[in-house]
Amino acid sequence: MTQSDQPNGAHRAVVFDMDGVLVESEHLWERMWAKFAAARGTTWTGEQTRQVQGMSAPEWSAFLAAFADAAESAEATEKIVVDDMIAALDGGEIELLPGSARMVTETAARAPIALASSAPRRLIDAVLDRHDLTKYFSATVSSAEVPQGKPSPDVYLAAAEKLGQDPTQCLAVEDSSNGLRAAAAAGMTVVAIPNADYPPAEDALAGASYVASDLDDVRQRLVSSLPEPVGS
Repeated sequence: MTQSDQPNGAHRAVVFDMDGVLVESEHLWERMWAKFAAARGTTWTGEQTRQVQGMSAPEWSAFLAAFADAAESAEATEKIVVDDMIAALDGGEIELLPGSARMVTETAARAPIALASSAPRRLIDAVLDRHDLTKYFSATVSSAEVPQGKPSPDVYLAAAEKLGQDPTQCLAVEDSSNGLRAAAAAGMTVVAIPNADYPPAEDALAGASYVASDLDDVRQRLVSSLPEPVGS
């Protein structure tokens, strides 16, 4: 499981997840879900977080509203939580993970890259803009924009389509169980960067062609799997 089934240079594009791959934000999502539930007299735990990880915003907001027995609709629930996430971003709490900027820039120099995230559109755009990464991405897709969120492959298939690439010629970088399952189901070659706080399930890791130790390891894996930059 430590070797890709494609030779070096055989891949033509890369699709990244966002939360837990580019930025440190999984703990913030859990904090905001727990805050919403607590304000309505319900205790949110890690078990609920594991259940909703990878869901699209419409999916997790419906789950959260029902779990907390909220008076608010799923749409209103989503707005409250995402507003809190935007406030966290504005407060400097959603920072790039060490090595993620270099990983993105060096990968984008070799192949088109896309983002396939469970985050809602306005948070994706805000995060990429805040960290000056928007210019490197040829496409971004929120799972709210496809029929089903992760672990369904929809968001990865949509990203490949926007890039004009066959999914089997794409590399995907994921950290969570449902994200790993989604990328593998799309037929992509999956590079896993396991989240230490929310370790992926063994069956999800089994679908990865390579399990990286950190983002520098991911970067080296991607670079070695992509064509040389034009003019190099």
